[in-house]
This record gives sequence, structure tokens and C-alpha cells, in this order.
Amino acid sequence: MPQRVDTASPPNVASVFPVPSASSASGIANVSSTSGIFSALRYRNYRLFWFGQLVSVTGTFMQGTAQQWLVLSLSSNAIALGIVGTLQFGPMLVPFGGAIADRWPRRSVLMCTQAIAGTLALVLYLLTATGMVQLWHVFVLALLLGLNNAVDMPTRQAFVSEMVPRERLLNAVSLNSAQFNASRIVGPGLAGLLIALFGTPLLFLLNAVSFLAVIVGLRLMRTSELMPVTRAAATQGMARLRAMGDGARFVLTTPKLRTTFLIIAVCGMFGFNFNVLLPLEAKGVLHAGPRVFGLLSSALGAGALIGALLLAKRGGMPNNRRLVTMAAAFGLLEASVAIAASVQLVLVLMALTGFFMSTFSASANTRVQLSSPSELHGRIMSVYTMVFIGTTPIGNLLVSAVAGSWGVPVSFAISGIPCLLAALAAGWIWFRPGATTSAQSAAPAAVTEVPAMPVIAAPLPGPSLAAADPRPIRPTYPSRLAPGQPRLQPRAADHD
Repeated sequence: MPQRVDTASPPNVASVFPVPSASSASGIANVSSTSGIFSALRYRNYRLFWFGQLVSVTGTFMQGTAQQWLVLSLSSNAIALGIVGTLQFGPMLVPFGGAIADRWPRRSVLMCTQAIAGTLALVLYLLTATGMVQLWHVFVLALLLGLNNAVDMPTRQAFVSEMVPRERLLNAVSLNSAQFNASRIVGPGLAGLLIALFGTPLLFLLNAVSFLAVIVGLRLMRTSELMPVTRAAATQGMARLRAMGDGARFVLTTPKLRTTFLIIAVCGMFGFNFNVLLPLEAKGVLHAGPRVFGLLSSALGAGALIGALLLAKRGGMPNNRRLVTMAAAFGLLEASVAIAASVQLVLVLMALTGFFMSTFSASANTRVQLSSPSELHGRIMSVYTMVFIGTTPIGNLLVSAVAGSWGVPVSFAISGIPCLLAALAAGWIWFRPGATTSAQSAAPAAVTEVPAMPVIAAPLPGPSLAAADPRPIRPTYPSRLAPGQPRLQPRAADHD
């Protein structure tokens, strides 16, 4: 039901970030015992979003596979794949998208970004279908898609918390991961078959059409059923730049998130370079064609899908031990591909790598969202996107250069070992002698880091206040402190 946010009284630090009660903590921690794997799909808006994304992301994976094969056909140099990855993910290193997601209605922003992505896919189809495509065309379109994704990705991440209540957020994020990896299974495998039969142009057209599923789903949503969210106020000049940095400042002043982002950054930069590694593994090590390349991508997706579904059923609050274990296993398994020589063994290792990849990323994503205030979700998820996906171009260039100089197996070792070391470093920080670790074994204690929602008045009948009043609600998060106002200090639970 729609709810009104009462912002009449001036906010203070204590009212914006109070510690939740034990009863609310217990309710979130024990949600796994009262919900099923697909409990988030009971919410109509999330259901429309989820199925639309299933179609669209499948098309995106089909285009990604076709684009990688197109680049290899236009240039035999492995560095070209790294350049495409750099251009496509590089714009996410500047976290400007989060400020847009917090300032404007996220549903409207997503409709715009999805339409732009579909148009870019259509342009690539026309270039390839007419035989006019050149490598620089792919580079330019990859850069434009990267700029669009720098807004789209943090907005999509933050929008999930508007479609489901907080106690269902881990389930929703896990189902998003399951949907993503179901597309990873179907998309590349189908793409490999279609490339062998019809060539690459058809896949770009199919991807352009697939974006309509998301746009239609967003249009059909009931805005009155979206969770209330505080919008950021309009800013100008330097205030706009300071607003962009609010997410980073919040992460840096929250010790638990600081260490979590350390693992996220290393895994994003080194570990998640499969768009470069898999085609090189298929062609350079296994001496196979697009079908084996598609199978490798599908094996990675199959393991990730199983991991996401098991995590969705488990529920609960992600703790430090889970994050360290999953990140360490992910890095170790990815590095092990370096010594695998047969197609069968590589497929098994990729499936296991995918399992721990999805469980780690979904758990980290959920911790970040539940540890941040709603009015900062967009900017904090923009920082998350920056360190998790935006750093991938650096890794793309590194692993492609290593593959060209020392071979693909060394590239897998360079990708996996840093993830293992980062997990061990985080484990030492969290569990070293003298650190406060007792709260990590109990999920309710982990919830004490969760900021409270704004003060909620009684539900109002009829359409939501947000729909009736177009004026933005002023944020309750103080970006600047008034004279004499105490600075926000991390709570003891944030050091766990």
C-alpha cells in the first residue's frame, strides 16, 4: 500500500540512522524460514521486471557472444577484445549514474536507458547486415553502450529495493542473479548455434527487439505499489559534484562496507574477465569453434544459476564468513583452469567457478543495499558498479596483454589468484585477534548496520503521494553538517 513520508520536522543524525530494534532484526534474519525460493515474485511489479529482464538479458548475452566473435573475425589480435571491454565498461569508473538514479524516478530513467541500448544494437545490426562494419565501429558503439550502462546499471540495482520490501531484498537480488545466469546459459549456447547457421548480424537484431520486453514491463507497473523512496534535491555547480561523492563517503566511513568493497574491487578487476578469457580459451587452448565457446559460457552460467537459487532459498543476512569463503573458492577455482587441458575438465571448473561467482556477488550486493539509506541507494550502487564492473576494463587489458605475451593459462592464474588473496586479507581484517567477530555468527547482529527508513505515517487511500505531487521530496541525508551538529560516527556493529 502507498505510504506517506513525513519530512515536516528537521532531521537529525539519530533519527536518520537509528539502530533497528531486536524484533525487526530477528524478523529479517529468520525470513528464510518463512519464504520460498521465488517469494519475491509474489510482487507484481517485481514479476514484470524479472520476466522482462529474462528476455532482454538473454538477448544481451547473445549479442555479447556475437560481438566477441565479430571482433576476433575483424582482428586476430587478442588486445582488440580488451579494448572493447575497456570502452564498454570504462565509463562506469565515473559514478555519475547514481546521482541521476537518486534525483529522478528510477522507472522513468530505466525506460530511457533501455530504449537507447536497443537503438545501439539496431545500429550494429545494420552495419553488419550491410557488410559495412569495421573494427572502429564496434569500438564507438561499445563506448556509447558503456556511457548508457553507467546510468542503467546502478539505477537497476537501486530500483529492486523499490519493488520489494527490505526483508525480501536478498531473495530478489538472488533471483536477479538466477535470471542473469539463466540468460548466461541460454544466450551464449543459442548464439553459438545461430552464428554457425546464420552469422552474427541476426543476433544483433534479436537483441534490439528484446529490449521491448523490459520497456513494456516497466510501463505496465503500478506506481502506487512501489516502495516509498526519498528523492535527492536538485543541485547546481559544486553541490552537484559533492552529491556524486556522497555514496563514496558513506562507504569509506562504514568499516564493514569498506572491507567488503575491497573484495568487490579485486574480484571485479581481476576475476570477472570471462568476456575476454572464454573466447581465448576456446580458440587458443582448446582449439575449438563458436560452439565450444558457447558451451563454456553456458557452463559458467549453469553453475551460477544453481548457486543463485540455493542462495535465494537460504535467505538470511550475508555475513563475513560467507563472503570470505565464497570469494576465496571463486578465485581458487578460476586459477585452476590454468592447468586444465581438456574440454570436459574446463567445463566442470567453469561450472564450479560460476557457482561461487554468483553466490558471492549476490551476497555482496545485498549487504551493500541493506547497509545504505534509501535516499543514497543510487549513489552507493553507482560506487558498487564502479568498483565491481567499472574496474573490469583494467582487468580486460591486463589479461588480454598477458594472454598475448605468456598465453591464456597464465591469464587465468592472474585472474584467480588476486581474488583468493583479497578474500584472505578480508578474513584477516574481520577475524584477526582483537577484532570484534562475535556478531558475525548471529544474523540479527549483522542487521544493526541497517539504516532505518524515514518516519512513516498511516497509509493513505487512493494514489500514492509521490504520484499526486510531482515535487521532489527533500532528502533526509545531510550532505553538509550545520554548525554544532555532531558528525555521523560508525556504530560498533559496523566494525564486525
